[in-house]
Amino acid sequence: MTSKEEKEGAASQLGVGLDQGEGAPSNQGNRRFVFLMFLVCLFDFADRSVFAVLAQTIKVELELSDLQIGLLQGLAFALLYSTLGLPVARLAERYSRRKIIAICTFFWSCATIWCGVAHNFAQLAIGRAGVGVGEAGFLPAANSMVGDKFPRNRRASMMSLIMLGTPIGILTGALVGGYIASIAGWREAFFVLGVPGAITAGLVWLFVGEPERGKADGVSFSNREAPVPNFASFLRVLVTNKALLFIILGGACAGFGMTSISQFLAVFLSRVHDLDVRDAAKYYGFVSAAFLTLGLLIGSHVTDWLTKFDARWPAWGASIGLAVAPFLLWAALGATDLRAAIILLVAGGTSMLIFYAPTSGMIQNLLEPRMRATGIACFTLCYTLVGSGLGPVFVGFLSDQIAGSHYQGDFLSACPGGVAPVGSGADLFSACTEASSWGVKKALQYVLLVFFISSASYAMASRYMRANLQKSQIPRE
Repeated sequence: MTSKEEKEGAASQLGVGLDQGEGAPSNQGNRRFVFLMFLVCLFDFADRSVFAVLAQTIKVELELSDLQIGLLQGLAFALLYSTLGLPVARLAERYSRRKIIAICTFFWSCATIWCGVAHNFAQLAIGRAGVGVGEAGFLPAANSMVGDKFPRNRRASMMSLIMLGTPIGILTGALVGGYIASIAGWREAFFVLGVPGAITAGLVWLFVGEPERGKADGVSFSNREAPVPNFASFLRVLVTNKALLFIILGGACAGFGMTSISQFLAVFLSRVHDLDVRDAAKYYGFVSAAFLTLGLLIGSHVTDWLTKFDARWPAWGASIGLAVAPFLLWAALGATDLRAAIILLVAGGTSMLIFYAPTSGMIQNLLEPRMRATGIACFTLCYTLVGSGLGPVFVGFLSDQIAGSHYQGDFLSACPGGVAPVGSGADLFSACTEASSWGVKKALQYVLLVFFISSASYAMASRYMRANLQKSQIPRE
């Protein structure tokens, strides 16, 4: 074995390749890639979370209903995000994934800035749709690049490092958004968080290399010798791969519950525990960052380690976490003491998030290299359309209905924006506040039931995983 081959073998064990031009980046190139993808992920979720923490303030100023807030956080964002994911993923199978990520990051950052100049529901919906359009290109392309840079047993771990941008981004969006809103206004918060994302897009364009497809799996693809599998080929693989089908179903159901909770958590804290926008944003940020960090790290590194004993542990871990989470979150939503609620939210959220990183790793491992971006996009389509799209809308609609039934009269007319009009008496103020708080609390408790469906789906996936993993192994020459 040559010295170069020995180095490649050692580097493979560490999950990194050698620098052989554009195709296989060096250790430094891998570190730079992971760091810049982490930054993209950070601003991705900072731009999402800033709307969540400002939702109550925006609702009151623009006199919106909970259903409209749910639409802005759900379908307005998710419809284009999910439907454009597959077309962008097909582009990522053929063209530069680095350029796709950079362009998409710049676009969603500009859409975030647009939200700061919106003055009504329709204008906000355009901005949120723009954020969805931009963010549609990140995860499929990034997952595909991870699959080509790192071996199978390191992919979930590497994605977890990138996805640590999720909790840090949510914390950044919450703290910065809440602080700026408290001293200047909610519009200025969108400006402050939109500009750094645009700068990050430029860094990705300039400093991220494009890996050779299939390198980490020991194969090399030529455009002349091996054309990219068409979408019909992918669908044939999908319908015959039962493990993959149950993973996508389980992830979509988990996304429904997780997004419902995350998008209305700051609203819940503000109403039920009577916090102002800055304090609600602070608790929302720290709670979300804590359970996302713990859930991603436990879900990725622990299940990666357990796969040494059985390849089905990623599915088992996801199933167990999603079965435990509803009990902890139900207790958290019902707690009257804020400190107890915070502790239970972190514990329940951690259990809930265990599924996320293993899901990306399982999808990559169940597909050949030039179907991975499409596979992640298919998962993202279902996860986003069902989870991000319908989850917040369901909670917003249910919250309005429950608040209306709790209030003695026409709730939406008497309490525009969920609060009593300026100059109202103490009785009306109390009645509006109580109905609004009760509505969001009960709506979030009802949504917890979906986690049991998700848990069962991952358990079913584990039954087929070993056989489907063997089918996805790529023969080496």
